[in-house]
Amino acid sequence: METNETIKEIKKQFRLFMNGVVSQSMREKGLDYKLNFGIELPRLKEIAAKFEKNHDVAQALWKENIRECKILAGLLQPVETFYPEIADIWVEDMRYPEIAELTCMNLFQHLPYASEKAFQWMADEGEYFQFCGYMVMARLLMKGGELNEPAENEFLDQALTALQGESGMVCRASSTALRRYACQSVENARRLLKILLPLASSDRMEVVSLIEEVKLEADSSC
Repeated sequence: METNETIKEIKKQFRLFMNGVVSQSMREKGLDYKLNFGIELPRLKEIAAKFEKNHDVAQALWKENIRECKILAGLLQPVETFYPEIADIWVEDMRYPEIAELTCMNLFQHLPYASEKAFQWMADEGEYFQFCGYMVMARLLMKGGELNEPAENEFLDQALTALQGESGMVCRASSTALRRYACQSVENARRLLKILLPLASSDRMEVVSLIEEVKLEADSSC
């Protein structure tokens, strides 16, 4: 099936399962996509399963300013042809945390260069680059990925800065990654707790909540 025909068939599936209530709810929350069918993630995964992974199809879907197209792009993109420069272009194009988080989950964490990109993006000045960097790192840590000492120090330094930065979404993402780091071992949790304690008086609930969770993990690993 040609790329254009595949795209048409995918959009046909979207129309079959569109949910106006969910779409309206998203608009009310500020998710102002050009077009939003309101299809929930489990259904989108079912739709994606009907099609083979295809680079051209995924790239065409990503270019559409349609929520469901961008989500399916991450599900249908083969990792073998998703080069580092394309990953940067996708992040540059992101406008919604939902798309960023789902793309990290469905695609970025599986890339052979995921760790390198995580560190590169965490150090970037762009908000969505940082967000994706921490979300990818969280996924890698969740899968049991280990950091050597220099990488561990760099990650903790970057994450601590992000926790205190201006961006709420980056703070949330760095907090997620730090939680996964603490869950790996009691030693990690205790080291992180020492670093976080000076922030105990923070007025950010995300930071206070993180400290409380790490305190618990310092006594028993996940």
